[in-house]
Amino acid sequence: MKEQQAQQIAEQWLTDAAASAANKDLRAHMSMISKRVRVDGVPGFDNIDYDIWYQQCKHQFEMSMIKSIAYKGFNLISATATQINFSVYETVLGTDGTLNEQIVEMTLEIETDDVWRLVQERVLIENDAMRNHQPAKDKAVD
Repeated sequence: MKEQQAQQIAEQWLTDAAASAANKDLRAHMSMISKRVRVDGVPGFDNIDYDIWYQQCKHQFEMSMIKSIAYKGFNLISATATQINFSVYETVLGTDGTLNEQIVEMTLEIETDDVWRLVQERVLIENDAMRNHQPAKDKAVD
């Protein structure tokens, strides 16, 4: 697979993932996640599987906890005909004003139904890449 094609597939997946979360569309969002998914590097979890991801999204969507998700700094690591591995800077803004920023490495895989789904995600915690804080305008100045 050519790098440009892999990047287009991955960036479309990111756009659709962010839109489904913004629209609180649990079915659409989870249809983008493989039943075999594994997420590593999330503080407080050994790893996250499909069932945990589903329960977390269900709760967050029902409680309207996510205002927006944005991605920038796409970096293609590798691509084959069936798998795309990349890293990206993810920003999740909560409706309560919290901001979670992190670098994540994701692997998409085309499954038997010809749909690209997330099979692996790893949160990379390096150089203070992962921060969970209030937006600067909400912080008190000493």
